[in-house]
Amino acid sequence: MTLPLSFSLKNVLARPARSLMTAGVVALVVVACTLFLALISSLRRTLVTSGEPLNLVVMRKGSDNDGSSQITIEAYQAVKYLDGIARDATDQPLVSPELVVQPFFRTADGGRENVLVRGVEAMALAVHSEVRIAEGRMLAPSAGEAVVGKGVMGRYQGAQLGSELEFGRGRWKVVGVLESGGSSFESEVWVDARQLANDAKRPFPYSGIRLRATNAVAMRALEQRIDDDPRYAIEAQPEADYYAKQAESANALYVLVVGIAVLAGIGAGFGAANTMYAAVQARTGEIGTLRALGFSRGAILWSFQVEAITLSCLGFLLGAALALLLAQLIGWLLGGIAFGASTFTTNVITLRIAPGDLGAALLLAVAIGLAGGLGPAWRAARLRPIEALRKA
Repeated sequence: MTLPLSFSLKNVLARPARSLMTAGVVALVVVACTLFLALISSLRRTLVTSGEPLNLVVMRKGSDNDGSSQITIEAYQAVKYLDGIARDATDQPLVSPELVVQPFFRTADGGRENVLVRGVEAMALAVHSEVRIAEGRMLAPSAGEAVVGKGVMGRYQGAQLGSELEFGRGRWKVVGVLESGGSSFESEVWVDARQLANDAKRPFPYSGIRLRATNAVAMRALEQRIDDDPRYAIEAQPEADYYAKQAESANALYVLVVGIAVLAGIGAGFGAANTMYAAVQARTGEIGTLRALGFSRGAILWSFQVEAITLSCLGFLLGAALALLLAQLIGWLLGGIAFGASTFTTNVITLRIAPGDLGAALLLAVAIGLAGGLGPAWRAARLRPIEALRKA
């Protein structure tokens, strides 16, 4: 004979203070786990979503990022007209020579952070098709103008539409805001490449080249041809692979988050178990009565487990709601979370809780309920009717 499901649910409602205390312990773990996982997934999403499937990144051999690379004009001219490069409506090759520097910017509160400034030419938006101008317009060549990423907007002094940014040796009027679906381009500032090279006194005008291949076959052929050219010591790699390597910086954080979640889960499991043990102690008479009425040990074991899982699910709902609220509050107060990138610049990440983050937190909450309720449920099931009634 089994106990109805409503029996366990009514027991949860019959003891609101104890139930809320147990659910609250689980909710705290869910909040911490969800926010940590959201931070990691947001970081990975920022880096991995950067890059086009048919784009190649061309840099000096041995360089692992734009900031450590240098490309000559001769190398750019040699690459620009290779077969297999896609062309725009005016039959111009989709090739974007770019210069990357990492100057200090003053934050709104007076601090300093390195920001990735990308010098570009007219073809940049066509090659980086995931980037669009959300406000204002694209910068004009040789006009001392800049467009800032959405993540940079308002974070630094002068990073407002119509204001003037100060970095390097010059001042740059902000004429537009970049948006790219949350990718790392939203943490950049774009200016004219030639002006940036003069300002930074760079002997080489470019640090890298982005180009669009006509198709996947042409992309592989271009990559091989560029790598095999002995004249300029340059190499090419798919843009998606380039940013995937940058995303590997999140792996150590991911391991740390998993470790913290496991430790928090163990602590919450002990907290839930203590509460459930107290519930068993207070309900020995009830357990004895159930055993005397003919309910099996398995039925009582199942009933207590259902109660524990119900409390953990309640804790998950409370924790998930609080985590979503905190994520919105963090975004409103901070405007984004700053992370140091492998280019020694600052990536501004928008904290977004994905369904997968909540799914992982739910699994952890259920595991806490199962592990925390098993011991008390087993103890309740092992009580003999006479012993339980005598203790009551």
